[in-house]
Amino acid sequence: MKRAVAEAPAKAIVTGEHFVVDGSWALAVALPRKVRAEVTEADELRVDSEAGGGSGSPRPGPVLEVVRAMSSEFSFAPSFRVSIRSQVPAGSGLGSSAATSVAVAAAVARYNSVDLGASELARMSMVGEKRVHRTPSGVDSAVCAAGGAVLFRRGAEPRTVHLPGARSLVIAFSGQRRATRRQISKVSRLRDAFPHMFEGLAAAVGAMSLEASERLASGDMETLGRILNLNHAVLSSIGVSNQRLDSMVDASLSMGAFGAKLTGAGGGGCILVAAPEGKEKSIVSGLRGRGFEAFLAEIPVEGVKSWLES
Repeated sequence: MKRAVAEAPAKAIVTGEHFVVDGSWALAVALPRKVRAEVTEADELRVDSEAGGGSGSPRPGPVLEVVRAMSSEFSFAPSFRVSIRSQVPAGSGLGSSAATSVAVAAAVARYNSVDLGASELARMSMVGEKRVHRTPSGVDSAVCAAGGAVLFRRGAEPRTVHLPGARSLVIAFSGQRRATRRQISKVSRLRDAFPHMFEGLAAAVGAMSLEASERLASGDMETLGRILNLNHAVLSSIGVSNQRLDSMVDASLSMGAFGAKLTGAGGGGCILVAAPEGKEKSIVSGLRGRGFEAFLAEIPVEGVKSWLES
């Protein structure tokens, strides 16, 4: 029996979340946790999903939207089974929905002999992302498809940030699953109330992302950490952090990190930490000792890949 398989990485926003929807630059990286999608023969379209490690199963609705959009555009009958297994905690800010949609698009394309590159897979995945987030910027889909490190600006071609060597980041999950739409609505109300202030913040955060990309590329983790601290302060000022996230950031700094910030929509989810070389594992251990799920993310990580099995 023919089987098409695809794997797409999770992602973390290094700088620029929330402001990216207004045309500000954001820097994002692919993470080593993955979503795996398998497509096999069936009489009708079926979606089965499960999560590894008890992290919450991907929702089938957005997957169905992606498959139906692809079947309409590329003229094939959606008569197959899509099975999904995720290592990415849902509601954590690590791009679970985007990684799922990208992996599904890649597996479906492979199964039906449709040749799509990373940008086209990202475009197809946006059908599912719009079902989840209503007005997504597209940064999650772009980095889950392309992998590596990406500078993203809405409406522009994503820029690849070339890393000449490995980099290590710490990711820690607060245990609080957040509702992205709720956080976006909160920020939208602030934007409407203080448009000129928000415009200035967006310009500053865009500059942070450009500087952060250079520091990440050069391996200057100390300056990158300072930028993370500044970005977290901005995110706190617009109301998307909370006491738990702030305490995680403070704990990371007390253990010797250069800098830390929430990553994603906020209101829960994860933080991202830049630390001195050799200190990352002790920070992971320290955060785990405080009851948080933490892991070391070695980057760069390759983007979505797909293949056929018999």
